[in-house]
Amino acid sequence: MTERAATYAEVFAVREYRYLFAAYLLSLAGDQLTAVTVAYLVYTRTGSAALAAAAYASSYLAWLTGGPLLSGLADRFPRRRILVACDLARAALIPAAALLDLAAPALVVLLFAVNLMRPPFVAARAALMPEVLDGDRYAVANGVDNICAQVMQVVGFAVGGSLVALLSLRGALLVDAGTFLASAMLIMIGVRPRPAPRPSRSPDRPGRAAGLRVICTDSRLRAYVLVLWTASAFTYAAEGLMVPLARQYGGGAGTVGLLLAAAPAGMALGGVALTRLCPPAARARLILPLAALSAGVLAAAWLVPPVWLMLLLLVLAGAATAFAIPLNALFGRAVPAEYRGRAFGVAITGLSGLQGTAMVTAGLAADRWSATTVIGFSGLSGAVAVLALAPLWPRPHAPAPVRFEVPVEQARTPSTADSPTAEAGGGRR
Repeated sequence: MTERAATYAEVFAVREYRYLFAAYLLSLAGDQLTAVTVAYLVYTRTGSAALAAAAYASSYLAWLTGGPLLSGLADRFPRRRILVACDLARAALIPAAALLDLAAPALVVLLFAVNLMRPPFVAARAALMPEVLDGDRYAVANGVDNICAQVMQVVGFAVGGSLVALLSLRGALLVDAGTFLASAMLIMIGVRPRPAPRPSRSPDRPGRAAGLRVICTDSRLRAYVLVLWTASAFTYAAEGLMVPLARQYGGGAGTVGLLLAAAPAGMALGGVALTRLCPPAARARLILPLAALSAGVLAAAWLVPPVWLMLLLLVLAGAATAFAIPLNALFGRAVPAEYRGRAFGVAITGLSGLQGTAMVTAGLAADRWSATTVIGFSGLSGAVAVLALAPLWPRPHAPAPVRFEVPVEQARTPSTADSPTAEAGGGRR
């Protein structure tokens, strides 16, 4: 008998998830407001585009440094406590930008410190989700989270700019701090306390590099991460070329906005289709084809299609990147509970690093060749690279590979061991 897909009503019937979801929206809004307002503040004080870009890009650097160092906190302390502590820390740091007369370099450092709170927050939330939701509700909840992340990305800049215009930079930053404070309160009220995961007493305990070693020694986890990293790197290369692409088509800022919004809009549509129209078993079978399609569809950019068709290609690429939703569920299900936070930290850190590297590489290439040529080449190369990973993809009924030994009394409880596994996971930045 085919397992049916969970409904949104069944997902939101779980009280803890409702509070986690509301807190997630507030944290997403806070992240967007922080990036926009601080970057704008730096630029208005200095007139330096380089410093403003450094402020905005600090989220990538924070993941590259804070991901490996801080994600492990989600496996050492109660995850609810980590979520609350990260939100309260951000709520305390952000007013410094609003109330103190800091120099621009100090503002960049402050924003970096604020962004350092994101890796442990994301890792703790991703590790907690399988304990809150069971069955297909977890996979569908991942879809809801990813869809909302895309919507927040589409509207985040407009909201941030509007708040600056209405409230001034200081007022917008204070509202920003309030979003994190409200998120912490929702988590404290609606999410029940759970003890920290008990560490394994196995002699093969992996220590500091636990997340990386758990992934490297499990053939399924290796395949999941490699597919995610590969497809995302080649797809996100196009995202860094929207300004030169718009100029190639003779467009201005409006065209840039449409091009930037196309892929997140497609991701939102693809997330709905994948979680509501596809049964769970079908989603798993679609991961590899969709991962290849997410990059491969952009190969058509090589033909320099009209701008409306280019927008459609970006929407289709975004829709195909919804493969990350069921992939995230498979990944969370396969990782032992006591290593889940660190494993998610490794996956997201690698993802952020490759996305940033791909964008920079594509930008350098676009200085020599046209944007459509670079996007087309990246798309074709990405599809080939993903398909080359097909032999590593686990067979549906393959026996479970050997992992680190976990004592029976410390294994996951029956209610969560079979749960499928947000922002972390996938989702466009």
